[in-house]
Amino acid sequence: MKKPELLSPAGNMETLISVVNNGADAVYIGGEEFSARAYAKNFDSEKLKEAVSYCHLYGVRLYVAVNTIIFENEIERCLSYLKYLYEINVDAVIMQDIGMISLAHELIPNLEIHASTQVNIHNDECLKFLKEIGVKRAVLAREMDINSIRNLKTDLDTEIFIHGALCVSYSGRCLFSSLNGGRSGNRGRCTGSCRLPYDIYEDGKKLGIKYPLSTKELCTADRIDEILKLNVSSLKIEGRMKAPEYAGYVTRVYRRLIDDFFDGRDARVTKEELVNLSKLYNRKFTNGYLFSDDVYNTTSSNHLGYPLGKCVNVTKNKIYIKLTDNLNMEDGIRFVNSNKGMIAGKIYGNSGKLVSHVNPGDIATVDNKVGLRTNDDVSKTLDRKLLKEINSIGEKKIKVSFYIKALEKIPLTLTITDGINSVTGESVILEKAVNRPTSSLEIKKKLSKLGGTPFAPFNIKIELNDVFVPLKCLNELRHLLIQKLIDVRSKKVNKVSFTYNKKKINLDKINLVNNIGIFVSDENQLNMVKDKAHIIYTDDFSLYEKYKYLNIYYKLPSVMKDFKEYHGERLLVSELGSLHKYYKDNKIITDYCLNVVNSESVKLLKRYGANLVTLSPEINSLDILDYVMGAEVFVYGKPELMILEDFYLKGKNMELRDRFNNRYKIIRGSYTRIMHHRNIDRTYGKIKADLRINLVDEDTSKIKEILERL
Repeated sequence: MKKPELLSPAGNMETLISVVNNGADAVYIGGEEFSARAYAKNFDSEKLKEAVSYCHLYGVRLYVAVNTIIFENEIERCLSYLKYLYEINVDAVIMQDIGMISLAHELIPNLEIHASTQVNIHNDECLKFLKEIGVKRAVLAREMDINSIRNLKTDLDTEIFIHGALCVSYSGRCLFSSLNGGRSGNRGRCTGSCRLPYDIYEDGKKLGIKYPLSTKELCTADRIDEILKLNVSSLKIEGRMKAPEYAGYVTRVYRRLIDDFFDGRDARVTKEELVNLSKLYNRKFTNGYLFSDDVYNTTSSNHLGYPLGKCVNVTKNKIYIKLTDNLNMEDGIRFVNSNKGMIAGKIYGNSGKLVSHVNPGDIATVDNKVGLRTNDDVSKTLDRKLLKEINSIGEKKIKVSFYIKALEKIPLTLTITDGINSVTGESVILEKAVNRPTSSLEIKKKLSKLGGTPFAPFNIKIELNDVFVPLKCLNELRHLLIQKLIDVRSKKVNKVSFTYNKKKINLDKINLVNNIGIFVSDENQLNMVKDKAHIIYTDDFSLYEKYKYLNIYYKLPSVMKDFKEYHGERLLVSELGSLHKYYKDNKIITDYCLNVVNSESVKLLKRYGANLVTLSPEINSLDILDYVMGAEVFVYGKPELMILEDFYLKGKNMELRDRFNNRYKIIRGSYTRIMHHRNIDRTYGKIKADLRINLVDEDTSKIKEILERL
């Protein structure tokens, strides 16, 4: 059983230092471009270099997230960025865009590429596809359970999430933020639509649920032994937007648990650790889909903290709290039912005097700065004492060994090694001591002075006879070699050169016809459109079978856990595993949920047998059509906003309504789909590609209107 890597997040240099010092084996960060956490502070070019050097100095790997979809006009800039990352010696890049993955592997073959969870990786066939296009590691979908992960048959490295925020939708399959708020999750600018309040209706009846899409926080510390038996390559902590103390402490807890397990000790999380994790951030904890646990917290989307006590009296100016946990000055507190929070800047004890802290069992009084009117449950959302303790951890030290040769008539020679790298230097020629020879103790004392460096002495071996060693020379030699060892560990660079040329298609010489592809939801819709549509799509297999004499395609699910055998069929595929499984002996069209927004992705899918590639509704311009043929543009219909693995409500005729009374249809099946509240409706005439129309719940008159526009 191989010990997995512990992979920690960092949104800035302070957090990176914290997770390294707390035991991360690897760190993932984002630069200022193409990162799926665009609102983190992130790292500019110089900070990226600094991050690489710092991590490599301590033997920690550094991965950079380039995990957004890349628009056509960004391809060259993205390639330039990837070249820079390779040349400053990042250990890997984490990528979502399949076209750019394939292109990067072709142009920078030694760049290690990890496929982001945004690729929606949940089956063996997808893993085969990713390996073929140059991926070294796959970050698996959070929705996979432990048995499904165990049964994967792949020689790719695999990575799973073990702690942090969950997405309610399959990652990479959420258009909610993009099509509602104009800020794309696939572009790193998620608005957190799932954390907002919605009303949810079933058969027209409003259900009393405030946050129907909000999820709990993943925490697997209490089941880490089962995870460690999976033999995955990397265990990932989510949290590039979180504080250094959060990332550092979560890293510390899982570092101890992993080490205890592999050292034969009882790998059990303590009550104190769970309490501290709760104080740092939680929306209630869950073991997640990994262990088929309930993932929804429908009562709150905020950090809940840890229970602090109950209000026993509230006045206009003061709040009196009976404590079940200690309260320190400058702690953050939240009044749970009132959903109000504050910093306890001043605390008064039983005597009414200002105090720095109040113990459990006593009553603490705080100023009523939030206008609280009634007694409420109270939680602690910020623990200053805990933060101070987390920040007090010392800097990580690297053990080094010294070998010194101090013999008469030859140069003073010193070698320093970290067990992998060795550096050697020479100084003055030594002479026999006239009076007292230099002792081994004096040499050890001088060599052990490593304060201000990242090193700590582990072993000192001395070969010495009766000579006088100028300690100043020894000190200078040690200083020189320590710097040399730092450089050897942290300053490696790479070189790569390539050219990338795009060639436009001369569309003026091509007689383009807008073929029409229409997705239908039932037989009535099919009969209405069959004379107008060049291609018909349906996810009803019996309908597909009945109308095979038409140019009809069966839409496969966006989540594929079991693959049936299809030969000689016409298939609309919605995830990469299906493409890989079926492209050799079926006619294939790829659907819009593959997030295709550039010509490289179109070319890649066509190499894998796609006759037609449906572009993403998120595409920012149609410049892509100047470089490829065989693309389909989504011009009308309600796309899927989210694809949910499981949904706790099992009823029919369900819908969400937001604060603007927009209505989102919920479609149940083997998984749950949430549809957009309105139709995308583009002008057809000037588009030099095939056109895609999606019919969901349109009535006869609406369908006639759509067809008349064609």
